[in-house]
Amino acid sequence: MSCVVINARGEQRVRSGHPWIYRADVVDVEAEGGDLVSVIGPRQRTIGQALFSDRSQIPLRMLTRGDAPFDEAALVARLERAIQFRDTLHLDATAYRLVHAEADLLPSLVVDRYGPHLVVQALSQGMDRLLPVVTRCLETIVTPDGILARNDPKVRALEGLDQVVEVLAGTVPETVRVTEGPIEYEVDLRKGQKTGLFLDQRENREAAARYAHGRLLDCFTYHGGFALRLAAHCDTVEALDASADAIAVTTANARRNGVQLDAREANVFDELRRLERAGERFDMIVLDPPAFAKNKASVQKALAGYKEINLRAMRLLAPGGYLVTCSCSYNVTEDMFAAVLHDASVDSHVTVGVVEKRMQGRDHPVLVGAPETHYLKCFILRRVE
Repeated sequence: MSCVVINARGEQRVRSGHPWIYRADVVDVEAEGGDLVSVIGPRQRTIGQALFSDRSQIPLRMLTRGDAPFDEAALVARLERAIQFRDTLHLDATAYRLVHAEADLLPSLVVDRYGPHLVVQALSQGMDRLLPVVTRCLETIVTPDGILARNDPKVRALEGLDQVVEVLAGTVPETVRVTEGPIEYEVDLRKGQKTGLFLDQRENREAAARYAHGRLLDCFTYHGGFALRLAAHCDTVEALDASADAIAVTTANARRNGVQLDAREANVFDELRRLERAGERFDMIVLDPPAFAKNKASVQKALAGYKEINLRAMRLLAPGGYLVTCSCSYNVTEDMFAAVLHDASVDSHVTVGVVEKRMQGRDHPVLVGAPETHYLKCFILRRVE
């Protein structure tokens, strides 16, 4: 078997529970990109097996510890455990995550279910090479109508991999209909964000519904997830997004579900300032922006952006109103995000209290020891006046 030798710092990282080894901790390589390799420590002891990449700054993604092999039987066992876990959650949805990469001990592999279809992403050289085996195993375990590879994320370019969208098995229609609680969506699996929908916010939408009332403003609405779910509890609903295509889909989803809302194309930063100048007030505001911090270098700029939109939103809250505010930037920690919210509260002269602190849904679990898997932060705040 191909092998990679790592230094003491890399070994300690593995023993502390993190599945990634960085390039700086690799001492010697006898492997090709995409190989399944034996990882050797500085004292010539076998640490485990891993997926190897010759292009990434994360050349090793651990699969096993010690002498345990990673073969097809091990792959099947992990896929089955991941899928069985989702069955125990009894999710009120027909679209959800079946395999969440590192958190299911299958690093760089994502599998989402959309009704009778699966969408997969292989985000490293090693997992890309394993994809035919993964596909065959999923066909046996899940028996889907079709499996689509959404291998178009930019991160694949960092691995030297092509960005492609292709059917791997069966048939996959242009759009599929799925449900999330009482809401039905028509999803474009080939062109939609991520694998089609933002599945990780499902439970945060359910939680927000407990507090929704009066006048709702949903910012960065995308396909209307929060707006549609909360509309039944509100008198009026306004949904904003900078994308005309997103607003068109939101409008179509609202029509499909019999929901009345005002969805309009707008720059959220500009619109929040305009609404503040106009003296508008809302009983619930949702801020669910795209990731502002794609890397560590952009964190400070991202924090300024988060502060700006949260400060404006706080000023727009009616007394007793609720702000549901999110960050999906894993480079922005929960503590950093909480500090931004505190600063926004101070500078807006609006006192808020934390009603709930939340994260991504249970089908997107967090691996203890790998903070990168805790990427979605969600605070439900109440204006205390």
